[in-house]
Amino acid sequence: MAETFDFNLEGFESNLKEKLKESKEVFQGKYKEELNQLVGLSKEDIETITPDTEDLQKYDELIILVKEASKANLDQALLKEQILKLGSIAVQIAQKVPSLAAILSL
Repeated sequence: MAETFDFNLEGFESNLKEKLKESKEVFQGKYKEELNQLVGLSKEDIETITPDTEDLQKYDELIILVKEASKANLDQALLKEQILKLGSIAVQIAQKVPSLAAILSL
């Protein structure tokens, strides 16, 4: 017997509107330039760091971190600390963005 899947369209649309609003705020936040440069990196740029999929996972985590830092207007020293916590692969990716590289050199 097949399970039925109830899809709540109203809930989906409400959730989507909220996420789109958040996205707009993030791309207008403190680290909007860093975020734009970060999401502009090519897959080839990222794959030069490691040959496996860990670099793509760390890239995604770094984007999430910079989005949240932008939304929260996080201090540069705290952003640097959080990037370092993601590990060496995330640091190598961040260094491909000049403004993030400058933050990491503080």
